[in-house]
Amino acid sequence: MSFERSGALQHDTLEDIPEPAENPILFGHGDVVARIAKAHRAGKLHHALVLAGPRGIGKATLAFHLAYHLLRYPDAADAPETLAAPDPETTLFKLIANGGHPSILHLTRPVNERTKAFRTAVTVEEIRKVQRFLSFTAHDGGYRVVIIDPADDMNQNAANALLKNLEEPPARTQFILITHAAGGLLPTIRSRCQIVRLQPLAETDFASALTGLGIAPQDTETAKALMARAGGSVREAILLTQYGGLEIAAAIEEIATVARFDVAKTWRLADAAAARDRTMAFSLFNRHVLDHAAALAVEAAHSGALARADALSQFWHDANRAIVEAETYNLDKRQHVAGLMRAMHAALAG
Repeated sequence: MSFERSGALQHDTLEDIPEPAENPILFGHGDVVARIAKAHRAGKLHHALVLAGPRGIGKATLAFHLAYHLLRYPDAADAPETLAAPDPETTLFKLIANGGHPSILHLTRPVNERTKAFRTAVTVEEIRKVQRFLSFTAHDGGYRVVIIDPADDMNQNAANALLKNLEEPPARTQFILITHAAGGLLPTIRSRCQIVRLQPLAETDFASALTGLGIAPQDTETAKALMARAGGSVREAILLTQYGGLEIAAAIEEIATVARFDVAKTWRLADAAAARDRTMAFSLFNRHVLDHAAALAVEAAHSGALARADALSQFWHDANRAIVEAETYNLDKRQHVAGLMRAMHAALAG
């Protein structure tokens, strides 16, 4: 699949995959979409929504579809009963897609101007843009929409700065916070928002999304296996099939569980995941290590193996810290991969 990108690259951009702002199609989530459209039409749409759910299921796409709907139908009485499907041929859609609409502020991880790499957090400087954005009169007297994507990436100072904006927003202001783990948001932020929970895509919607992207498996058995491993996440399916995620995940699981730590396989994994031109593979490695450790910890706790669960939980926290440090200080990636695998194996063996 290939397409012409109109918007700026983000920290999590995937090659040849539209950004949420560029995507006119939302798969699944019909009940949630209907509730949101109904709330706006009734004049009861909460000024701050938290779209919560697993990564890669369409939360950000829904956020931009809602922004399109509000900008097209700012008056509740004129709004249709269903969310307006974005029309790619309209000026409104094109402005949203290229990040140029004056009534939308999309906040995500910024670029570090010194290193030219994306920062590891949504900083307080980004959140301070909200106050300036809201100080201007809305375009055409309509809505102003603030999208924070994801809110999980806000550091403590950024989260505290956002609170002031959430408390007393101007009329016709819509906040949309995207989160992969609503429980990680500050309680004071959650209390000022309405949590809208989105579920992983059902099998039919998942298959339709992959078909639309041109990456659907040709045989039923492979498709079902991909659905199971991706957990209904389209982004996860893309990473697994297009970026070597399946091979990386399999290697992690094998190395972590063998009786004797396999040094040779570990360094082969390190070479694959930490190659200079494989930034996405390194990210995939880090995320699967955390996900696999968390799943094993839950499994151990449920089976009564509390010591093992504690060891895996401690490993998860240590690994998470190591990942942040590796990304922040640009540490040796091969050594990072090897170190995490040795520590994970030790947590399981102990």
